[in-house]
Amino acid sequence: FLQSRGLVAMTQNERWQKNYEEVMHFLKSNRRNLSKYDLGERRLYTWLKHNRKEMNAGMLKEPRLRMFRELLVLSEQYKRKNQWV
Repeated sequence: FLQSRGLVAMTQNERWQKNYEEVMHFLKSNRRNLSKYDLGERRLYTWLKHNRKEMNAGMLKEPRLRMFRELLVLSEQYKRKNQWV
């Protein structure tokens, strides 16, 4: 049905890659981490959180693991600091 309309479903790898690129673009362009409170950012925030859990459980395989670690390095740069310290 989707192919007859010119639409092709994305594979799991394509979807993962698309989300990865969206998060990288967001971090670089906004210079801050995703917010769990902003509904527009919530989908990518939960994707990031899920993949962090997968990585910590040893379930994230190469090359996703290498790419995700690069993303976490960038994310760490924008980690909020306690303004009262």
